[in-house]
Amino acid sequence: MRIVVVGAGLGGVAAAVGLHRLGHEVTLFERGTELREAGTGIVVMPNGLRALDALGLAEDVRGHVMHATHGGLRDRRGRPLLVTDLAQAQQEVETPAIIDRTELHRTLRAPLPPDLVRAATPVERLEPDATGVTVISDGDPVARADAVIAADGISSKLRAQLFPDHPGLRRTGRMDLRGMLPRPPGLAPDLLVSQLVDRRNGAMFGLFPVGEDRLYWFTDSVLPATPPDANEARRQMLSLMADWHPLVTALIEATPPEDIYVDLITRLAEPLPSFVAGRIALLGDAAHAMPPDLGQGASQAFEDAAALCRHLTSTEPTDVVRQFLRYDAERRPSANRMMRAAFRQSRLTSQTGVAAWLRDMVLRAIPSRLATRQLAALWRA
Repeated sequence: MRIVVVGAGLGGVAAAVGLHRLGHEVTLFERGTELREAGTGIVVMPNGLRALDALGLAEDVRGHVMHATHGGLRDRRGRPLLVTDLAQAQQEVETPAIIDRTELHRTLRAPLPPDLVRAATPVERLEPDATGVTVISDGDPVARADAVIAADGISSKLRAQLFPDHPGLRRTGRMDLRGMLPRPPGLAPDLLVSQLVDRRNGAMFGLFPVGEDRLYWFTDSVLPATPPDANEARRQMLSLMADWHPLVTALIEATPPEDIYVDLITRLAEPLPSFVAGRIALLGDAAHAMPPDLGQGASQAFEDAAALCRHLTSTEPTDVVRQFLRYDAERRPSANRMMRAAFRQSRLTSQTGVAAWLRDMVLRAIPSRLATRQLAALWRA
């Protein structure tokens, strides 16, 4: 069966590899001039690892599983609010992997034959009919497919084409900074795999180890009226977090502006009515863009890819629509639950004033074993 995948991000590449291994005739379209992924670190949750297992892509990623023993939420000074026993959660489920995003993309795309990739080919629209889908780039047909997987990201043009009445993306009013740097000597492990929150302004700082010698950090704060560039955003964060735990400003100061990524945090304004339209299926952020607070973006995309491959195993062109409806029935309820949970977590960590004070009191009262059980349930999702 001829299948086109639009978008060579992590989810799109995983889907293309899986479908190719099933024997389908796959073409992967990417608007960039080459297949690559820029950025910092990325967390692949246990559910994402299981999806990569199903695709036969997890072996190298599992070599980057997290080895920290404790995590959770802390106040801006680094004092515990909610403590989770990561070792116990690992025994119940397994542990996430933390890996360089560029390395992960390279690992996932390695099995894909280069001749299946059409780089520098932005897909602007799809023209479906009763027997297939015509793929249009720069006003001209570039492919004819029995099925199309739209994995063109958070700002998906194809989602907008399929669901023109949907309100699309909504800004959360918050900004994310991300950086990665060599791990400084003598770093105490108590803050690794933790998120620090400030009830005065709702800002947040998170930290994860990447291998033995690097650290991945990220911030979440209120978006200024004028979105800043990396240098200005770095300056603003240093000012905002000047009285936080000293490790926070030390790590931001040690990261050059050119190695810092700034994103305006957005999410779908409301869930989509469907992840499919006839012979076209949405995958990843195109289907369920969510805040990054639960670290589930990539893992949900991998679950999409695994489900699509499962439903398209030995599928004939005449059965695509029915199999896509099964994919939608499987993935949409689960992904939308995770999307809502990520939004709730975003609201929880960004609270200020009295609400944040009450939040901190409640979090301190939660036993570690209960917090660990809830974390394991999330990883099991």
